[in-house]
Amino acid sequence: MHPSSDGAAPREEDLDGSAPADEDSERPSGGAGTGTDGERPDDAPEPEKRKKKGSFWKELPVLIVVAVVLALVVKTFLVQAFYIPSGSMQNTLEIGDRVLVNKIVYHTRDVKRGDIVVFNGMDSWDPEVTYTTPKNPVARFFRWVGGAFGVAPGEKDYIKRVIGVPGDHVKCCDAQGRVTVNGVALDERSYLYTDPVTHERNKPSEQPFDVTVKPGTLWVMGDHRELSADSRAHRSDPGGGAIPRDRVIGRAFVVVWPLNRMKMLPIPGTFDQAIGGLAPATPFALGLAAATPVVLLRRRSRKG
Repeated sequence: MHPSSDGAAPREEDLDGSAPADEDSERPSGGAGTGTDGERPDDAPEPEKRKKKGSFWKELPVLIVVAVVLALVVKTFLVQAFYIPSGSMQNTLEIGDRVLVNKIVYHTRDVKRGDIVVFNGMDSWDPEVTYTTPKNPVARFFRWVGGAFGVAPGEKDYIKRVIGVPGDHVKCCDAQGRVTVNGVALDERSYLYTDPVTHERNKPSEQPFDVTVKPGTLWVMGDHRELSADSRAHRSDPGGGAIPRDRVIGRAFVVVWPLNRMKMLPIPGTFDQAIGGLAPATPFALGLAAATPVVLLRRRSRKG
C-alpha cells in the first residue's frame, strides 16, 4: 500500500533519515556585532566610542604641556622667534615681521661685521618702543608667553646690524658721505632704507662720528638710519654707544612671518672685502696663545 493517497513522492530528507530544516534556524543568531534589531555587524559598540573620546580629552592637557616645555627648551638654548616692533631696520625688516634668531652660532664663531643681531639693552639703552606692563597677572603671563614665542615684542630687546667689532675704527663720513671701517668705505646701498614713494635712499648717517670700538663691545646701526636710535644716539652712555658683546642673544637669520616676506638674512657683500682691524680672538685662540710659551719653556728646561 502506498504511503500517501495523494501520490506525493517521498523527499530525500525522509529517505536518509535527517530531520527537515527549520526555516528560522537559517537566520543568524544574536551575538557580538549582531542583533535582532537590524544592526550591521560592523557597527562598533557605542560605549567603546565614548571611551576613545574620553581618553583623547584626558591626554590633551598632557600633550599641550609637553609641547610648551619642548618649545621653551628650544627657545632657551637653540632658536628663538622675535617680533619686530619698530621701523629701525627697514627695508630689511618691517614692523610686525617675525624673525628666527640662532642662539648657538656665536658659540662656534665670532660675531661678524654685517650680522643682524638681537641683544638685550637692559640697564644700557632706553627702549625704542615703550610698553605698559599689564597689572592683571593673567594678562602679564600671556604677555610673557607672547614675548617668549615671538608673537609680542620684548621691551628690552633690540635688533641692529653690526658695523664694527672690537678694535675697529668706525667713522662717518668720508668725502663721498660713506661710513668707513678701518679706512675702507662700505657700500651700503643694498640694505639702507629706501622710501617706497620717493625712492630716495637714506644717507649712511646724518650725524658725523669717529669711534674706535673697545674690546668686548660692538658698534651697531639700524638700516633705517634716519629713524634708528642706535650706537650713534648712545655715545654719551658709559660704553660710548657700543653694546656689550655678552648681551648679544643671537643672530637673526630668517624672516618667517608674514609668509609673503619669508626670506633669509645673509651678510651683505660689502663686508666680504678686506677691512682689516683686530679680529676678535676666540676662546680657543686665546687658550692656544697662552699655552704656547708654557710649552716652549718646558722644552727648553728639558734640553737644559
